[in-house]
Amino acid sequence: MIPHLPRPSLHPRLPSPVEPVADDRFHRHGVRLLLKRDDLIHPDLPGNKWRKLAPNLAAAAAAGHGTLLTFGGAYSNHLRATAAAGRLLGLRTIGVVRGQELAGKPLNASLARCADDGMRLHFVDRTTYREKRNPATLARILREVAPRDGDPPYVVPEGGSNAEAVRGCAELGQELRGAAGVVGVACGTGGTLAGLAAGLGEGQRALGIPVLRGGFLGEEIRTLQEAAFGGPRGDWFLDERFHCGGYGRTTPDLLAFAEDFEQRHGLPVERLYVAKLLYALLTLTEEGAFAPGTRLTAVVTGTPSP
Repeated sequence: MIPHLPRPSLHPRLPSPVEPVADDRFHRHGVRLLLKRDDLIHPDLPGNKWRKLAPNLAAAAAAGHGTLLTFGGAYSNHLRATAAAGRLLGLRTIGVVRGQELAGKPLNASLARCADDGMRLHFVDRTTYREKRNPATLARILREVAPRDGDPPYVVPEGGSNAEAVRGCAELGQELRGAAGVVGVACGTGGTLAGLAAGLGEGQRALGIPVLRGGFLGEEIRTLQEAAFGGPRGDWFLDERFHCGGYGRTTPDLLAFAEDFEQRHGLPVERLYVAKLLYALLTLTEEGAFAPGTRLTAVVTGTPSP
């Protein structure tokens, strides 16, 4: 449990369980597949969302902030988790949403859940969103959404990825020390992988499967580790072949794989992150990327979207 949260009674399930999966597609190559069930940490704050949000919530509470402001797209799991945290902890939340064209339109299921949890949604054009880390742009956004009582929002970056979050995700790696040879995780902003790799032990490797295209994630991870630890930590690598065209994109092959995995193992598979990770791990196994005897652990970072 991260200390100093306003209500530690949230009772996250930590450490999350590690479950073996009997799958002959891995077994025939001598690879043992395990699932790190971070999706079971908390029903409203599953997976890496708890690990990244908890230290930011603690920092906000320590600084006396009653309002959180963060960023995401129309289907952002991070926005949903932040809104849920606000409801559970009695904090106000503001979500800056990419896409001014969405303002005034009916909310999709993901954004509707955010609103139901009390999040104030503030839509911005895509140029503004791209420049959100520019101090002048951020200052303008803060002026536009400033609470009337003068409570300045505590700003959590897109995806929750900052130095605090990376240090929180290091606990994920620590929980897996000695339990796996290679640990795979799907990556959006890179914070989970940056922390995971730092927490693993000698001889363990972290594999990141980016769900966005662009080839920028390696530099982002190095920057996050510099901010969190003062320099690089752990043994990690990326395979950028499995984004399926970019964030929010899927393919018929990916969807068929996810449905088959659900039928084989009774696990609901989140399509935009977890399915891409599992599909990548199977492909890499069939390509011979992992030596026989490898214990290969997949981090299940979330649950299917509403």
